[in-house]
Amino acid sequence: MQSRKPFYIIVAALFLVGLALILHRHFVYEVPWTPGEKRQIWSIEAKVEFEADGNPVKASLAIPGSQPGFTLMNESAASPGYGLSFVEANDSSRAEWSIRKATGSQELYYKVDMMVDPFAKGPLSTELPAIQPIEVAEPYATAMDQVLSLAEERSADGITLTRELLKELNGRGQNAELLAQYKAPGPLLVELLHRSAVPARLMKGLQLEDGRRRQPLINLVQVYDGDKYEIFNPETGEQGLQEQLLLWEYHSAPVLDLVGGSNSRVTFTMLQQDQPVNVALAKKFDEPHWINVSLYNLPLEEQALFKGILLVPIGVLVVVFLRIIVGIKTSGTFMPVLIAMAFIQTTLVTGLVGFLLIVGTGLVLRSYLSHLNLLLVARISAVIILVIGIIGFFSIVAYQLGLTQGMKITFFPMIILAWTIERMSILWEEEGAKEVVKQGGGSLVVAVVAFLAMNSEFIRHFTFNFLGVQLIIMAAVLLLGNYTGYRLTELKRFKPLVDEQQRNEQRWNKAKQEQEQNNEQKHD
Repeated sequence: MQSRKPFYIIVAALFLVGLALILHRHFVYEVPWTPGEKRQIWSIEAKVEFEADGNPVKASLAIPGSQPGFTLMNESAASPGYGLSFVEANDSSRAEWSIRKATGSQELYYKVDMMVDPFAKGPLSTELPAIQPIEVAEPYATAMDQVLSLAEERSADGITLTRELLKELNGRGQNAELLAQYKAPGPLLVELLHRSAVPARLMKGLQLEDGRRRQPLINLVQVYDGDKYEIFNPETGEQGLQEQLLLWEYHSAPVLDLVGGSNSRVTFTMLQQDQPVNVALAKKFDEPHWINVSLYNLPLEEQALFKGILLVPIGVLVVVFLRIIVGIKTSGTFMPVLIAMAFIQTTLVTGLVGFLLIVGTGLVLRSYLSHLNLLLVARISAVIILVIGIIGFFSIVAYQLGLTQGMKITFFPMIILAWTIERMSILWEEEGAKEVVKQGGGSLVVAVVAFLAMNSEFIRHFTFNFLGVQLIIMAAVLLLGNYTGYRLTELKRFKPLVDEQQRNEQRWNKAKQEQEQNNEQKHD
């Protein structure tokens, strides 16, 4: 007897490979499990204003990149008359404008779209900044030393020292009030940490709030403790990156470097919008990779085609299950799948009415053809022409009556309908109307179940975005094809045998009990 081991190995391999592809698409390329999900996109516009003095102008603006929590989607700049370049310098990105001569008030614009992305990674600097002690005049030097002395006693490393310093600076002590007159909280905190030999750098962030205009950047401080670092907001004392906070400059560089102008300032306007997840991810993963098995890389026409084709295996699985496990008879093996595809185009009620009208009328006309004793090819050809005529007739009638849905019956596969009418007509002649109703009704039941499965928004999303599901369906079909047990519809047929077997078991158990009782009486 041939071993079934290779068969089960193939089935297991199909299932595991399909599952791996599905998980890879979800966790690596972030494709969601359910349809309708959207991603939050922040459109941020930076406006650079300054007064040009009539000489050559060169303006360099720090710009953000992908970072933890945000992925850069698009960037652009508006600068009439200026040359523009995006340059990389010291691991940071900058937009540089240049012009030979400019006079008076100048305005430059930079726009960027950032997607809120929990999977995002970015090049936040892990290089320790240089510690630069600064000579401080009195009485500020004494105040700084006293604040540091108190904070160092209650700290164990650079990060805990920063927390204690923020508590001191945000308090109402005399030293805190004096140092508040010396520098802003961000630069002051960096100077205090450098004074205590703790690596730290000043960064700039943008607090995102929908619809806000002319917003400035806020100071943040990145503090290192060995290979680890933490980010603090010196204004509030909060530790870590807060929600809706975008790092704009994080390489210890100036936000704006201007040559040839004065009185410069940078303000920000922001707007929040939602985009469908497939659009957002298509922009994020714009370079296709061989393992990124996605139909979004195809032209839109082919995508629309595959959205329908990939539903066919779902219908096939439904047909296999209902025929092999349930035992429903159908007219033709996969004719219900094609009918279900037509239902998707016509809607279920319109499709059912159209199918019954076409097949019913076709059977009446086919009964007349049976009296002509035509050859098979000629008879089938005549039925095809009749089907086309019937569809055309009902479409015209539906249009004249104002029933626009009725015109959609043209989506039915004409060749399949012709063969269905031919097969049912022969079945009627050989086995009677009862068998025709049984197989025709079974076909409609299977078609409706397949339609409900294929028309599900979740199924459409899953089959189109996770191609690995096709391998899992293949494994399921192979397993169902290996089933040789009773069908559910056969249980009623064999119920008398089951009842007889149960009665025999009861009689046997009763006889066994009586025999045991007789043995006990003889023993007594």
